Amino acid sequence: MRRPSALLLAFLFAGAASAEPLHGIAMHGKPALPANYAHFPYVNPDVRKGGRIAYGVVGTFDSLNPFNLKSIRTTARGMWDPSFGNLVYESLMTRSADEPFSLYGFLAESVEWDDDRTFVQFNLDPRARWSDGEPVTQDDVIFSFELLRDRGRIPFSQRLDTVSKMEKVGEHGVRFTFNDKATRETPLILATATPILPKHAINAETFEQSTLQPPIGSGPYRVKAVSPGERIVYERNPDYWGRDIPSKVGFDNYDQITIEYFLQDSTLFEAFKKGVIDIYPDGSPTHWTRAYNFPAVTDGRIVKDAFAPQLPTGMLGFVFNIRRPLFSDVRVRAALSFAFDFEWANKNLFDGAYTRTESFWQNSQLSALATPADARELALLGEAKDRIEPEILNGTYRLPKTDGSGGDRTVLKKAVDLLGTAGYTIRDGRMVDGNGRPLAFEVMTQTPDQEKLAIAYQRSLRLIGVAMTIRTVDDSQYQSRSLTFDYDMIIKSYPSSLSPGVEQLGRWSSVAAGAQGSFNYAGTADADLDRIMSAMRLARDTEDFQASVRAFDRLLLSGHYLVPLYHVPQQWVARWKHIGRPAALPLYGYQLSTWWDDRLK
Repeated sequence: MRRPSALLLAFLFAGAASAEPLHGIAMHGKPALPANYAHFPYVNPDVRKGGRIAYGVVGTFDSLNPFNLKSIRTTARGMWDPSFGNLVYESLMTRSADEPFSLYGFLAESVEWDDDRTFVQFNLDPRARWSDGEPVTQDDVIFSFELLRDRGRIPFSQRLDTVSKMEKVGEHGVRFTFNDKATRETPLILATATPILPKHAINAETFEQSTLQPPIGSGPYRVKAVSPGERIVYERNPDYWGRDIPSKVGFDNYDQITIEYFLQDSTLFEAFKKGVIDIYPDGSPTHWTRAYNFPAVTDGRIVKDAFAPQLPTGMLGFVFNIRRPLFSDVRVRAALSFAFDFEWANKNLFDGAYTRTESFWQNSQLSALATPADARELALLGEAKDRIEPEILNGTYRLPKTDGSGGDRTVLKKAVDLLGTAGYTIRDGRMVDGNGRPLAFEVMTQTPDQEKLAIAYQRSLRLIGVAMTIRTVDDSQYQSRSLTFDYDMIIKSYPSSLSPGVEQLGRWSSVAAGAQGSFNYAGTADADLDRIMSAMRLARDTEDFQASVRAFDRLLLSGHYLVPLYHVPQQWVARWKHIGRPAALPLYGYQLSTWWDDRLK
C-alpha cells in the first residue's frame, strides 16, 4: 500500500477547514506569477555570482541581535534588512517588488488559507536548512513566534496578538488560527515580517542580552568578521539551501558583503568618493546636482543612476509632537503649517528641484488629493467626516502657495488669523496666548540639510512672532530622543506603498502613541484614525481598500500632524562602475540585493 503524501496527511488532519496549497498569495486578488514561475521579472537570472560589495550606513551597533529591546537604539544592518537583503535570517514567504503586495514561497514552499482568512498554514520546504546543516522545522517556527512574543521588541512581540492557536500539521505544516483581532492583512504579515530563528542554537534565557557572537541563520550569508560600531563583514554560505528556488534566483550575487558604519553622512560620502564604499543612495537634490564634480565621476568610473518607481510619494515633514500641550490644538498646527514658505526654500535652497507634497499617497489612486470623497468613503468616515475640512473632503484642498519672497503677507496673515481663533495675539512682536505665554518651541535636527531647512522655517515664523529654536544633535542622541519622543518637533519621513497596512499602526495608532520605540512620532491617539486603519486592513476588494486609504489620508491631512515638505519623483543612486544592475525596474524601484560585481566578466 502506498504511503499518503505529506499534503494529503495535512488535508486529513485539518479536516473541513483545509484549503488548496498555493505557491503565492496577494493582499487583494491573486499574485501575478504562475505556480511554475522561474524567477522574479526584475532580476538577471544568468548573473555570474562572486566578487564583493561594500555598503555604508550612518549609525552604530553593539549587538548582532536585531530583534530584542536593546537593538532599538543600535542596528546591525544586514541581519534582517530589506534594503541589503535579509542576509542571515529569513521569513516564511518573500515579497515581490513588482506587485503591490504579493508573497511567494520561501522557507515555506506553499501556503493555505480560506476565503475569510480565519487561518493560514505554512508548509515548510523540506530542503530548508540552517547554516550549520540542521533542518528548519515546525518547532523552529513555533519557537520563533513565541520567543519574539515573550522577549522580542515591537513589532515582533505583537505578532501573536491576533493568533488564537498555533499548531503543527502533518510533517511540515504550521497552522495559525486567528482571533477577532486579526485582519485580512494578518496572514501576510506573519508570512513576511517575522524572522524564523533556530531553536537548537538560541538560549531563550539570554536572548535579551546584547551579543557579538555570529549567529546561525538560514540565509545566504554568514557573519565573517565584526568590528563593534564600525563594520560587519558577511561571507556567502556555499551550502545555502535556497539558492535555486525561484524567489531567490538572481539575488545574493556577492561572495562578500561589507557594511561600514559612519557617524556622519558627509564622512560616508567621502568614503564613497575614495572607493571604500561602492554605492551611495542620495536623497538631496542640491547634493545630487553639485557634489559629484570630482575625477571618478567625470572620467566615468562612477555612474549616477536616476530611477522612476511607480510609487506614491510618501510624506516628509516637520512633525508636531502633540503629546506637548502646545500642539494639542489643530488650529495651532494648521497655522504653523501655513507659515512655511516652500516656494522660497525650493528656489533658494534646492534649485527648484522639489515638488510640494500635499498627500501621504500623492501620485496614486490612494490619494485624497483632487478626488472628492465618494459614497464608500463617506460611509466609512461616518461622523468623522464632520471634523474634516470641507476642501479636503471635496478634493479641492491645496496648501497655500506663496510669492516666493520669504515673507508673503497674504499667507502669513492667514496663519496669524488662524492663530487668533486659537487665542493667540501678537504683543510687542511676540505671538502670545491669553496668559501672555509666548508661542515658542524647539525643532530637533540631525543633518546639515535638516538644519538648513529649519533655519528657513525659523525665519518665516519669526515674522509672525513665533520663536522656534533649532537643536542639531549627533546620530546616537537623535535616535535616543526620537525613540523616547523627547522633542517638540522633529523632521521625519513616512514612506508610502501601494498596499499600506500594519506599518500605519506603528505610525499613527493609539497603542503606538504610548509605546517608546514606536514610529508614532506625532503622538496621535485618535479613535477615528484607529477605526479607519482597521477598515484598511479588513477591506476585501480593491475598491473598498482604496476608499479606506483615501479616507485615512483625509483624516491625516485634516489633523495637520506635520508641516508637509516636498518630494522628488525619482530615486537617485551613485555607484562605482564595477557594480552592475538589472535593466528591469520593478514597481517599487531599484533592489540592491539583485545587483552584482561586474569585475567578474
